[in-house]
Amino acid sequence: MIATCGSARRSLARAFAAPDAGPVLLFIEGAAGLGKTHLLRELAELPGTPDVARLWWRCGVDGGRPEPAEGEVWREPALLLVDDVHRADEDELRQLRRVLAGMEPGSAAAVTYRPEELPVPGMPLGGSAMTYPFRLTVLGDRLAPWDEDRVRRAAAEVLGESCTAEAVSALRERSGGVPRAVVDLLAMLREQRPAFTGTAAEVAAAGVPARLAELVLSRTYAVSPAHRPLVWAAAVLNGPAARDELIAVSGLGAVPGSDALLRALESAALAELGEGRYGFAVPLAADAVRDTVPGPVRQDLHRRAAGVLSRRQPVPWAAVGAHHRAAGEHRGWLRAVEKAAESAAASGRHQEAITLLERTLATPGIPPQARARLAPLLARNAVTGLRSDQTVEVLEQIVRDADLPPAVRGELRLDLGLMLSNQMGRFAEGWRVLEVAAAELREVRSVLAARAMAALVTPYWPGASLDVHRGWLIKAAAAADDSGDDAMRTAVLANHVGLAMSWADPEAWDLVERLPVQSTDPACARQAARGLCNAADSAVWLGFYRRVDGLLTEGRELATRSGAPYTEHSASGTRLLQEWWTGQWLGLAKRCEDFVADTADMPFLSSDAYVVRGLLAVAQGDWGEARAWLSQRGTFGTENLPVPLGATAAGAVIRLTLARQEVADAAEQARAAWTVVADKGVWPWAAELAPWAVEALARAGDTTTAHSMVRDFAQGLGDADAPAARAALTWSRAVLAESEALAEGRPDGLSAAAETYRKAAAAYAELPRPYSQALTTECAARCELAADTEGGEAPAHLADPAGPKALAASASPADGHATTASAIAELESCAQHFTDLGAVWDATRARALLRTRQPAKKGRPPGRPSHSDQLSPREAEVAQLASSGLTNREIAATLHLSPRTVEQHIAGAMRKTGALSRRDLTHRL
Repeated sequence: MIATCGSARRSLARAFAAPDAGPVLLFIEGAAGLGKTHLLRELAELPGTPDVARLWWRCGVDGGRPEPAEGEVWREPALLLVDDVHRADEDELRQLRRVLAGMEPGSAAAVTYRPEELPVPGMPLGGSAMTYPFRLTVLGDRLAPWDEDRVRRAAAEVLGESCTAEAVSALRERSGGVPRAVVDLLAMLREQRPAFTGTAAEVAAAGVPARLAELVLSRTYAVSPAHRPLVWAAAVLNGPAARDELIAVSGLGAVPGSDALLRALESAALAELGEGRYGFAVPLAADAVRDTVPGPVRQDLHRRAAGVLSRRQPVPWAAVGAHHRAAGEHRGWLRAVEKAAESAAASGRHQEAITLLERTLATPGIPPQARARLAPLLARNAVTGLRSDQTVEVLEQIVRDADLPPAVRGELRLDLGLMLSNQMGRFAEGWRVLEVAAAELREVRSVLAARAMAALVTPYWPGASLDVHRGWLIKAAAAADDSGDDAMRTAVLANHVGLAMSWADPEAWDLVERLPVQSTDPACARQAARGLCNAADSAVWLGFYRRVDGLLTEGRELATRSGAPYTEHSASGTRLLQEWWTGQWLGLAKRCEDFVADTADMPFLSSDAYVVRGLLAVAQGDWGEARAWLSQRGTFGTENLPVPLGATAAGAVIRLTLARQEVADAAEQARAAWTVVADKGVWPWAAELAPWAVEALARAGDTTTAHSMVRDFAQGLGDADAPAARAALTWSRAVLAESEALAEGRPDGLSAAAETYRKAAAAYAELPRPYSQALTTECAARCELAADTEGGEAPAHLADPAGPKALAASASPADGHATTASAIAELESCAQHFTDLGAVWDATRARALLRTRQPAKKGRPPGRPSHSDQLSPREAEVAQLASSGLTNREIAATLHLSPRTVEQHIAGAMRKTGALSRRDLTHRL
């Protein structure tokens, strides 16, 4: 009977539960290192048996046997703990059998053994069958290796923060889950210098624990020299292998090999790992054995292993290549590497192929012919999959190889240009490389020439104008048609979709419908998936948010099916942008940060997430974090951002700079950012920049340039169907109208500006874009309140120092307080919308403006708290902004207070909450 540890413990406990309970004998079976002695120690602490004697019997150790003398039996209740019975000789076994047979009621015994070291398999008490008394209950407990969760818990205790999922998986695989091996490996990793960082490579390089090495080598060299090559063969194959495979690698022949396998199993040098599969119980043990094999013999074993594995189906080509290389057969190694990479790429395991090819190509002395075959394979996998700048470095080295054929070098240059542009964000370099590649390939590889030209159609990169991209589209389409390649035609169509959607070409949606989404050709399907995701991204920038879901869902599913991880990840960035603009902010910051972490080796891919996280930080008032996120946290230059994303980030930075009253700097930033968009000529991409750029220039007094921006924006859009840009154009016109009305002191101009803001708000509501709607509604209310000012303080949003006085002098008391009431209601609604979204800074600003139009009540109503020991509403607002990182000056500008008043409120908040610093206010509020 085989029981679990828990049930066996319960059975032992029942032996002591009553005076007349029958004795219990528990056999505990477990291979070396599984924790048998540890379990005995646990049983020694069996609860509910305080009066029972614990007697230890350590077999094979002189003096390790307890009393009574030979021939006697136990008269008093006792718990006998017998350790390592496989070590006992025949005399000791005879005495143990007598003792166990003579156990009285109220007693129990637990006997541990290694099944692989028993003299007679399956008989822990020796070859002579024992006669068990009728009253004796006999149970069995088989210990098993740790599962991954148990290994994780052990690793976490030792490694702390370095306990990664990768490390845990490697530990479980290398140790086989054997507790002793896990613990010893962890001890080695803990002492490793430099400190362990949690990679599988570090686990593999740690070596074999001394305890395990001694055990496996003692068992290996207990096998006769004639039979030992079979154990060596298992070490070289390094994994479960069939009998015939082991015999073939060992070179022993069928009959001697079969006999050698039996001897290896008898000595426990090898174990049966599954039906008909043999190897080492602890995979790590193979390393210790392999290192002791003489070099010439080891090479022969590897050569035969390569041949044996080549006959498996499917062929494990990476392992075949490793054996060829270890055997000194470099030609076979390189052929196997090529086949391994092709196999991995065909099944979508691009990262595996990239790692193998990078490692191979980095080896000195690779023949030029082999480099010409392997390098393009690396490039194709790197562009399709996800990879760091290491691949770029490898490709840059290869394209400088003068021995490469021109067609190969052109292909590599093409893939290098794609990586520099699409995955590294180095647009200027990528553009130059692609132009050279297109020229190199035009005469020798029409398909690849079309691919290079198609890449130059993509409009997102800064620099080339829309007309330049249109020119490349004509060339790419002609080259694709000449090639006769359907996948290439689809690639050009996918980029045509992106180009047409970017500037709101009326034919763009018809182009989307032409994408061959039902194609059974994986290459065509990958390009169609890219086209759908290009369309989704453009739809986000244009403001067609209701169409985005369908495009993204279909595009991502197609990318997954066809094996295009880069396209999948880029679609995730598009989703984050859509969630930002449509007000799906709950958990959005965490989703951005997770995406950045998941793509840490290629930060350009997560540039959408950086910008969205920065926009959230602006709205939440965490301006220090906002600057860091909007600048991509220094991962690469923001000047290399795709044009629409760069314009969006620039708009947010200009807004921050204006909030800090640094108007001249904001105006300079606006001019620089506007130049990038204007040079590109894709005017829908000005939508997220225009309102803030116009405001910066208007406040700086450069109304001429502000008017030019609005005029160019309108002319550039023409009659394009670009809802987000049209709403932004209306907003920009409202900003200009407000600025001029304030400058000229015209309340009627402010009322007109308010109406224009409301038109923008209505346009944003239609999209929908709740945050932009609330911002423009707030602007409308602000204009109405300023127009109705009667000697009060007008907002300092756009006015110069003379503005409020001029307005106050010209305002008429009969201008209608109904308008003011309506504006206050709008402001109250905006404040609530900002609060619901989580826009702390905006909500605070709106409430501050409300208070300037709602006079404080005289006196204090009965029962109302005086705030003597709690924060007043104003103190709470100031504290919230201060804890976000805003300076006193920034808070003052937001709340229309003086910096001195802000300082007093912060001091009061810190005193009342007990906060030790401004940051500490976050935890105290």
